[in-house]
Amino acid sequence: MLERIREGSQGPWAMGILALVILSFVFAGVGSYINSSAAGAAAEVNGEEIGIDELERAYQNERARMESQFGEAFATLASDAAYLQNFRRGILDRLISEKLLDQAAQELGLRVSDAQIKSAIVGMQEFQIDGKFDNERYLAILRQAGFQTSDFRDYMRIDMVRRQLSQSLIATEFALPSEAKTAYEMQQQTRDIRYVNVPAAKFIDQVSVSDDEISAYYQNNISQFDTELKISLSYVELELDDLLPTIEVNEQELEEYYQQNLADYRTEEERQASHILFESTEQDETVAAKAEEVLAKIQAGEDFSELAKTYSSDTFSAENGGDLGWFGKGIMDPAFEEAAFSLANSGDVSAVVKSEFGYHIIKLTDVKAEQVTAFEEVKQEIITKVKTFKAEDRFYEVSQRIAEVAFEVPDNLDEVADIAGKEISTTELFSRNDAPEVVSSPNVLASAFSAELIEDAVNSEVIELGSNHIMVVRVAKHEPERTKAIEEVEAQIQQTLSAQAAQQAARDWAIEVQTALTAEEDVEAKLAALELVWENKQGVTRNDAAVSRSIVDAAFQLSAEDTNVVDLVTGDISLVQLIKVNATTEANSQQLAALQDRLASNKSQILYGAVIESLKAQADIEIYQ
Repeated sequence: MLERIREGSQGPWAMGILALVILSFVFAGVGSYINSSAAGAAAEVNGEEIGIDELERAYQNERARMESQFGEAFATLASDAAYLQNFRRGILDRLISEKLLDQAAQELGLRVSDAQIKSAIVGMQEFQIDGKFDNERYLAILRQAGFQTSDFRDYMRIDMVRRQLSQSLIATEFALPSEAKTAYEMQQQTRDIRYVNVPAAKFIDQVSVSDDEISAYYQNNISQFDTELKISLSYVELELDDLLPTIEVNEQELEEYYQQNLADYRTEEERQASHILFESTEQDETVAAKAEEVLAKIQAGEDFSELAKTYSSDTFSAENGGDLGWFGKGIMDPAFEEAAFSLANSGDVSAVVKSEFGYHIIKLTDVKAEQVTAFEEVKQEIITKVKTFKAEDRFYEVSQRIAEVAFEVPDNLDEVADIAGKEISTTELFSRNDAPEVVSSPNVLASAFSAELIEDAVNSEVIELGSNHIMVVRVAKHEPERTKAIEEVEAQIQQTLSAQAAQQAARDWAIEVQTALTAEEDVEAKLAALELVWENKQGVTRNDAAVSRSIVDAAFQLSAEDTNVVDLVTGDISLVQLIKVNATTEANSQQLAALQDRLASNKSQILYGAVIESLKAQADIEIYQ
């Protein structure tokens, strides 16, 4: 079993999955993940703690992902404290599962090689430019995440080992060709059927509903007749775009902006360099001496590129003779940058330089001089920017004044509208669940349906709907919640009970016909009495859109010449009879192979879930949060 797991975890497809997983940790701040100490435990799994800080990071990362993907829909859900509690518990359950997999992988003695780690890093898209690994980008991202290259490789090793078990479980599951063939035959099977739809309306004159039945239905379903709180909102909305047409700029302002932001229109000097790295996070005389030896070789005329391939600890750049590509100031380690930019001519080689990564020998290979874009070329862009900045300042001033007036004059929006230069708009009555789009923001609804605005009839505070987008609302009128009197809903109940009784009568009639068919009696007279006829359908598939879903489902549950009575979504009844099961054409090898893969994937997911549940059942788990 162990050998099988190890073999299944070595495939190249696993590396792609790992790339996405690893980078999510990098951008979430892996440095803190590794180095921080827990402020407390959220849970304990077989004696190993899951820290509160670890849970909080995972929770915030997942919440940010959901907000990015689902926007206001998730914001509405997140306003429910019970939902957020369940959401947080789901994150903790996931961390517990990962901890159990970590422990199982360690117990099995799973390992990854240096070559696997290197392959995973090189394959990460986040470290690539134009589809190729870029060492400069790699070092910059690590530096932003607070990583040394050695630390990142160590983290990769730990994380890849931890995930070997789950990936190998997926890789070891399979489906037999006979399973795929059977599944294909079941999926592609067609059936010849006949059915007769029995309209409930044909029995409506045969049913009656008493006052007692109406009263009983009202009492038993009284919550159905509760109305929702409804409000009508008056509001004033202001956006930055409303102010832009009123903003004017002059030539002096444009020139001043250009001079103050000249760096934005300057392409700074860039340099291309190669290096030989002797890795050492601390001062190390032995490593420094080795660097000096190699520098002497370079000064003696030996080829820099060949020496980089032989001696450099930065194996990625070493493969290209130490080439780091183009970089400007503020990208590299300060000591490295100072040395690289102090070299005067292409081909110059620095002395040995100590950085946070180790000892470097740097060779300048090319230089791109600084360039400045002329004012006239960017004037229109500057006009837009200056207008926007002035509009933002104006927007802030107006927003502050609106906030003051909305509070000082709480019983109307007239002065708010005057300051904003906008009209007061008013909605129709609506409930929380069917709000017009313009006021459907969770922030607006939370304020609009508050007791303060409804009971005190005051203006809301300034509500931020987005960047430079605000609204002030007040409740124009409202209809409180109440339970409708039976007199108001009597006709509705009458109609509902009549429809139910008619449907039951249609069902009873269809069952009588079904019984007659089973007894091999002629039912044509019964059908004719209600002006009903059989409808024949040949070659009905499992996903046939031309036939009611209820009829299709019933047809594929029947054996030959059997019948079934089913309810239709329309409220009618259908009597379905199977006539014939049609054999399918044989699948080609490609179809069977694809289906076999899908079946294996489904089995893998089931197996993975079962392993997690088994590990949980055998584990000692304590949950503190």
